[in-house]
Amino acid sequence: GLQHRGPGVWKQWYQRRVRGCEDALMHLLNYVWPNVFETSPHVINAVMEAVEGLKCALGPVKILQYTLQGMFHPARKVRDVYWKIYNGLYISAQDSLVSSYPRIPDDEKNSYVRHELEYFL
Repeated sequence: GLQHRGPGVWKQWYQRRVRGCEDALMHLLNYVWPNVFETSPHVINAVMEAVEGLKCALGPVKILQYTLQGMFHPARKVRDVYWKIYNGLYISAQDSLVSSYPRIPDDEKNSYVRHELEYFL
């Protein structure tokens, strides 16, 4: 059925069209990203759809790298936008994000080391 052909078609398209064009897609992301702060609903939807498409093309880790920079910004309006992007990213690709989370050194009370992940890496 159509459900089973979908992933195969996407993989073929990706290998033919997107693979090797990561630099151009990163350039596109750099043009799209400043527009996440727009206030018009139409522009917001277009930017979020562009970010979703670029997440599929470049991988969720690249979008996470852009998102982490603003999640703890002092301005609430900036944080809200970045957390909205992160929440969508987490819902759609949480398993892919685990290996890209920043390492946090252990402190006296807590252990943050992920030993199993480091065995693989």
